[in-house]
Amino acid sequence: MAWHDGSVTAPLTPPHQPNPHDPWQAPPSGSHLAPAYGSPDDPDTATELRQAAAVVALLTLSGIALGLLWLWLAPRVPLVSDGSAVFLENSEGEEAIGADGTFVLLAVAFGLVSAAAVFWRLRRGGVYVVLGLALGGVLGSLVAWRVGVWLGPSSDVVSRAREVGKGVAFDAPLELHAAAVAVLVWSIVAMAAHLALTGVFGPRDPEPEWGGAGWSAYYGGPGEGAPGAPGAGVPPKPPVVGGGSGAS
Repeated sequence: MAWHDGSVTAPLTPPHQPNPHDPWQAPPSGSHLAPAYGSPDDPDTATELRQAAAVVALLTLSGIALGLLWLWLAPRVPLVSDGSAVFLENSEGEEAIGADGTFVLLAVAFGLVSAAAVFWRLRRGGVYVVLGLALGGVLGSLVAWRVGVWLGPSSDVVSRAREVGKGVAFDAPLELHAAAVAVLVWSIVAMAAHLALTGVFGPRDPEPEWGGAGWSAYYGGPGEGAPGAPGAGVPPKPPVVGGGSGAS
């Protein structure tokens, strides 16, 4: 629709104001472009996979430290032989349960530390990094379990009883009685801690600047067609061209 006075035609939209419905119109000043795909702020899939592989490798190696701490801190279970069989020296002792509890507590601590380290280093890590955190926790727990058993007291109880002699107490092998649960603690705690850290301290998406100067200039100020302002929704008056009186 246009206004004309015979030979002169002018559009209804004033030439000095851009058309708000033009899809090719440049965005207002103050707007922000999304981060480029593959940039450090928005890593691509290949980068996330490399980061996840590094997390898995580091957590698996950390399992050696967990195994050494478990071997050092876990209570020993004393055994004794009467020459024909091997018995618990203290049948009412809780040392066997204490070994499992020590491993679980250490796994909780390692899960918290690993989640904090991964979040501090890879704050925008995606789902692959979280999966690497979970897999690394399981592998690290398995390594810790085997290191503790391997470096702990001998698993050949009969030979050990013959070696020390009748009536002499010796340490039972270091074992995990609830191994299926204990090896998952590290991963569960790490994922929960990483989720909490991301929710509290993670980066936020930028909010649109609805009240910025760029938007006011683009869509009109409070008195120029802003929603709820006087005259909102009323089309602008057509410009006067030529001053002819034969407008139709």
